[in-house]
Amino acid sequence: MKGLIFDLDGTLVDTVTPHVLAWQKAMCEFGFEINAASIQIRIGMSGRLLMQQCASEIGRTPASDEMAGMEALHAALFKEIAPDPRPLNGAKTLLGLLARAGIRYGIASSGKGAEIEPSLKALGIGAETIVIDGENRQAKPEPDLFLECLRRLSLPPAECYVVGDSVWDILAARRCGILAVGLLCGGSSEQDLYRACAFRVYKEPTHLQSALGELGFVIVGLCRQST
Repeated sequence: MKGLIFDLDGTLVDTVTPHVLAWQKAMCEFGFEINAASIQIRIGMSGRLLMQQCASEIGRTPASDEMAGMEALHAALFKEIAPDPRPLNGAKTLLGLLARAGIRYGIASSGKGAEIEPSLKALGIGAETIVIDGENRQAKPEPDLFLECLRRLSLPPAECYVVGDSVWDILAARRCGILAVGLLCGGSSEQDLYRACAFRVYKEPTHLQSALGELGFVIVGLCRQST
């Protein structure tokens, strides 16, 4: 194997709960009373699809202007709630190891550019890293983000894994013909990830790093040097 495509929220940074809180408050401001659990299982899909599906649970259909307002309010609230996102355990170490080992990787997030910038900064992501965001693209579970990242990495699907924390990551990867590795740090259950056809499931980035060998990556003399 030669490459990895990472989701961002809940996979590399601890931002799922802030997103849930921001969406819940934003939707409430527009008269949509949604349970947090209904929102959490949809984190990772596009914002508009999330709003439509959550609203359908209470028998409502949000208008286009309502969705635009909720989306803008969510972005503002998320920035207030999580101004300095925290990398998940082992995320920065894993990315550093991949870079030193010459393993190609990229990040593909449904989030918009300005929204994900603090998370990229927290991870130490520079201009050399391929980052595909949800600006003007079909977001997950559509395959567009992963397909574009795969193209930019110059890798065939058979030589790359998608790493994500939600069933939407796994479904989008399947549509690209890429094997997906699930992580539990975003709140999805092991059963749900495997049911969506994850190839392997690990707890968090630290455990994924320990499993690189069994996933087919060749890393010589670097694992013990990482901190």
